[in-house]
Order: sequence, then structure tokens, then C-alpha cells
Amino acid sequence: MPVSITLIGGPTALIEIDGFRLLTDPTFDAPGAYQLPHVKLEKTIGPAVKADAIGPIDAVLLSHDQHSDNLDKSGRDYLLKAPRALTTEAGARRLGGHVEGLAPWATAHLKDDDGNTLTITATPARHGPAGIEPLSGDVIGFVVQSSRKDTRPVYISGDTTWFDGVAEVARRFKCGVVLPFAGAAQTRGPFHLTMDTNDTIETARAFPDAMIVPVHTEGWGHFRQSSEDLRKTFDVLGFGTRLRLLEPGVPTVIEAP
Repeated sequence: MPVSITLIGGPTALIEIDGFRLLTDPTFDAPGAYQLPHVKLEKTIGPAVKADAIGPIDAVLLSHDQHSDNLDKSGRDYLLKAPRALTTEAGARRLGGHVEGLAPWATAHLKDDDGNTLTITATPARHGPAGIEPLSGDVIGFVVQSSRKDTRPVYISGDTTWFDGVAEVARRFKCGVVLPFAGAAQTRGPFHLTMDTNDTIETARAFPDAMIVPVHTEGWGHFRQSSEDLRKTFDVLGFGTRLRLLEPGVPTVIEAP
């Protein structure tokens, strides 16, 4: 079965799969400056869909809670009211309430009234180069698997660069759709905190049967590469037919190539 994805903005996307509705890294604040402990981030584009227009969801999948470009004030309010919210173990302790923490490779399950199930597996993520963990904190991605045999798994990378953990996800899961958090985010060092074009190509090579649907490429001043950079790179290297760029606010049906 195809998957429908609506890009809300930045890392925030509504994923509809076999009747379940999932929201990634909720960010709904208006454009403006956001001061973090060590850096100021500038949001340049507001959400394409307002939080109250999304409709009911089954769960929020939050890669991490400490950066405003992945969870802002409006997003936090939204997350705490959602039926389920999954994030890192440390993030769940900070957020409190009903938020559930998952270590890499741990699973959670969603069930509907017809007996269909989604299995959500937390996946390893590294928010920058090796050694960045004390500065960036814990991050996870997610693999979403439906109990329906005609639906391929979906991989949501979370804020990560290409590293052995992403390669291991590819070895364990034959995903049909992959959402890399790209944009080559860069704040206070000469290195990227999310996937750049090279990382995204490596990810496409690791998942040879998947459609690549990047998010986290527009809307913030510290994103150094755009979706258009990805398009040019994929075309030059012969991967162009496997890249699907989303128009913000438009539900888009994605099928594996």
C-alpha cells in the first residue's frame, strides 16, 4: 500500500500509513529568532499547516527534544496533548507526562480497532561527527512497520549524519520509503549536524529499493543545503528517479520505486 506524506515544514511531516497517522518532530511556531544555550537559530519560514488543522493523529515521533528546530514551544504543547509520543529515554524524562522513551532498537506498538498494528522501532542516530554526543545529546530515528504484508517499512532518520548506525538500519530493514533529515545543518563548528548531499546519496545507496523523501531542508537559517541541492546531486549521479521532493502542505502519495 502507498504511504501519504504531508510536509508541514522543517522536520515536521504527517505520515499516513494503513489508516494510522504519525507526526514527526512538531514545530509550529512563527518565524523568528530562537536562543539556545550556545547558539541562536533563525526560523525563516512558518508551518505550511497549522497544528489545529492537522486533525487526529495516533502518535508523535520526536527524534530529540533539546533543539528548537525539532521541537519548539507550540510543538511541545502539541506533543503533550497527543495520544502517544515517542522519543529518546532522556527526552522522555525531561518532557514528562505520558511521553515514552525508547533506546535504539527498542519497539513500541500502535493498534487500531480492526486489529492492524504498527511496530515502531527506534533507530540509532548521531547528530554530527563522532564525538559530538556530549554536545548534541541523544537522538533517535524510527522505522515504522505495518502488520499488513503489502506495506513496506518506512524509515525516518531523525537528526543524524551518515554513520554505521544508519547502515545497520539498512541491513535490518528493507524499507520502501526513507525520510532523511537533510539540509546539512551547521551551527557552531565547521561540520554538519544533519545529512548533506553526500550523506543522503550514501543513504540512497544503502536502501536501494526505497524512494528517498527528504525533510529538514528548508525553513531555518542554519540549513546549508536545500532540496534543490539534493535534486542536482541526485540527477548528476543517476539517482534522480528515486528522489521525491515534497511541496509543503500538499499530501503526497509515495510508492516504492
